[in-house]
Order: sequence, then C-alpha cells, then structure tokens
Amino acid sequence: MEKKQNTLYVGSLAKGLRLLRAFDESHTELSLVELAARSGLDKSAVQRLANTLHIEGMLEKDPATRRYRPSHAWLELAYAYYWSDQLVGQAIPKLIDLSQEIGETVNLAELSKDHIIYVSRLPCQRTYFAATVIGRRLPALSTSAGRAIISTFSPEDREKAIETWPLKSFTARTTMDRATIRNSINEAVQHGHAISSDQMILSEIGVACPITGPDGRAFAAVQCSVSAHTWTRERIRAEILPRLQDTANAISPSSQVHRR
Repeated sequence: MEKKQNTLYVGSLAKGLRLLRAFDESHTELSLVELAARSGLDKSAVQRLANTLHIEGMLEKDPATRRYRPSHAWLELAYAYYWSDQLVGQAIPKLIDLSQEIGETVNLAELSKDHIIYVSRLPCQRTYFAATVIGRRLPALSTSAGRAIISTFSPEDREKAIETWPLKSFTARTTMDRATIRNSINEAVQHGHAISSDQMILSEIGVACPITGPDGRAFAAVQCSVSAHTWTRERIRAEILPRLQDTANAISPSSQVHRR
C-alpha cells in the first residue's frame, strides 16, 4: 500500500525516523545543516524534529558545537530487539562453539529486505573494530551470507533479486557484474554454501551457509570471514565448511518463527 493511501500513516513520525537514519558509521555527529542535507527535509523541520528527539532522549546535543549524535537510547532499543529475536538466543551457543572450534570470525546475518544485517558477531584475535559491531547492513548480493540466503529462493525470486537488488563497491575487486553474481549464486544452489573473495575487504574470504525455515527458504545465514593469506578455498572447504554447515543445520530446525 502506498504511504499516501494509508490513512494510518503518520508523516511527522516518518520524518523523525528519516532524521534518525541520517546517522551511520560515517556520519556519527551532524549539525542541523548536515541533518537537513542527509534527510532531505527543510531546515526548519529538522530543527523542530532534532530538538524534540533531543528532549525525548533519542539524540545527544553537544552544548558547544550544537551537533547531534545518537544517544544511549539506541542501545536500549537494540537490547529490546535482541530479546524479541528468537533466532539470536537459539543461535548464540552454537555460534560460540563454532568460533572456538575454528578460531576465526563468525557472524550471524539476517535478511533485511534486499540487504543483510549482522545481528551477532564473534570476532577472532585479528579482527578489527568495525567487524565486531553488530547492526552493519550490507547489500545482500555483495556478501557470501546474502548469496547463500538468495540461493534458497525459488528460481523466479532468485532471478528477480539478482536483477534488481542493489550493488555497492567496497573494494577495487567488489563484483559489480550481475552475471558473475548469478554464477556465484547458482554454485551456492548446487553446493549449499556460498564463498566470496575481496568483496568487503581485500584478501578476505567469506563463506556462508543458509539457515532455512520450515519451507526451505532461508531467512538468515551463518558466515565466517578469514584471511586469504592464511586460508585457501580448498582448506576452507575441508576444515571450516563442514563445521559451518553443521552449525547452520543445528540452528535451522529449532527456528520455527516467521521472519520479517
């Protein structure tokens, strides 16, 4: 249903949410002018909304610079989300066991429209800070987790995703050719897992196995990231993949919940 045709749609609330979404890892503190530019709202509306969100505790305001940033209330919302997401609670013990077994970074990714979002991240000793932070949202087509999930779609839905879902370049070797991505996803259909290289970080290999619902369609994936300087694809398939598949399979039967 179109927003304008939905009589229950609250435009002012939507504008406030647009303002909150202006913040990301590259824009952690914003002035009113910057908020207006990133949200597409006029400055007077931004001023009222930002002030309201500040009073309601959703935004912090630096008294000297008058710049805004997210408040601790965002963490409270994330905390509430984790208690509402049954998959996370079911998966965490199994992810911890997997991480300890292989000694590498392990992630739990869920499908969020045409992106994946990391809802749990267990780093290894070599992991850099950004790879430990939950909530990172990435184009599904550009990640091993996303491709593993898409591989479980019906042929029609799979093709639609490949043709229409967004792409974004993160490295000089990020795959932007949809035909190449189609081949990668078709391989995942055949083998039950997806492997990608250099998509987010150069010399990084990602391998992922889908977590499927009762209908066989995946809504999440278990993913592992390793260094290409240490691991070859052959070694990944021999040493990591069996454990990764066992973990995804162990999570899947217990996840009898409807996903977003």
